[in-house]
Amino acid sequence: MNTNNTGQHPQYSKLADIYDAVMEDVDYELWADFIDAIMLEHHLNPVDILELACGTGSVSLFLDELECYNVVGTDKSSQMIHKARQKNKDMLCNVKFEVMDFLDLQLDRTFDAAFSVFDSVNYLQNADEVLTFLNETKSVLRPGGLLIFDFTTPKNSIQAIDYLNNEEGYTEDNYRYFRKSSYDADNQLHENTFRIEKLADDQETVVQEFSEVHQQRIYTLQQMLDIIDQTTYNIRAKYSGFDFEEADDHSLRITMVLQCPSNQ
Repeated sequence: MNTNNTGQHPQYSKLADIYDAVMEDVDYELWADFIDAIMLEHHLNPVDILELACGTGSVSLFLDELECYNVVGTDKSSQMIHKARQKNKDMLCNVKFEVMDFLDLQLDRTFDAAFSVFDSVNYLQNADEVLTFLNETKSVLRPGGLLIFDFTTPKNSIQAIDYLNNEEGYTEDNYRYFRKSSYDADNQLHENTFRIEKLADDQETVVQEFSEVHQQRIYTLQQMLDIIDQTTYNIRAKYSGFDFEEADDHSLRITMVLQCPSNQ
């Protein structure tokens, strides 16, 4: 085996090369339809939409295909944004993708709604970081604008270990990956470690090997509500899963719908 081991890499740097393969079972079109339905339920005629932590841009691209939104997608990872821009070009879409940390939004415009999905907020390690996220987003929302984000709960992490731990997969462009997943219930920390191998054309010889460690803080519903209570947002809804069912302590994934004051 001729391996050039380059060690641990920043989050979503090498994972960008395999991200769409890892997420191939995710129904992004359903997710986009859910975000679309939430916006129409809680906002009159939203037009300008911002996605935060957009990854490779799948949800933004599906929203763009509805042809009723002007969509901007942002992500901290330049590698993920590179993939998103490639997909944007291939799909003949009109999303504007920008490299940007959602804890430090540098935008010269405002939006009717902003959203962040697939538990990106769980990457924020404490209440202060979540507050920063909420306030940064509020600064780019128009009066009455919506912030929609989801997060996963301890119950979800406990269940997820059964199918995430020891996951293995291949991509069409000669990558193989392995995932180790663990959950520390006492500290509410979920950790995923990816080992990523670049294979030669024989699909066996490892040319390069990389690793990334992803740590998420897992919040309960009450913990998140306590954080939101420190802001001026109004809570419009909290949904369980991908429907309009009211979230509770038994929910695995919770989508929060917050609204800026109309006179901010």
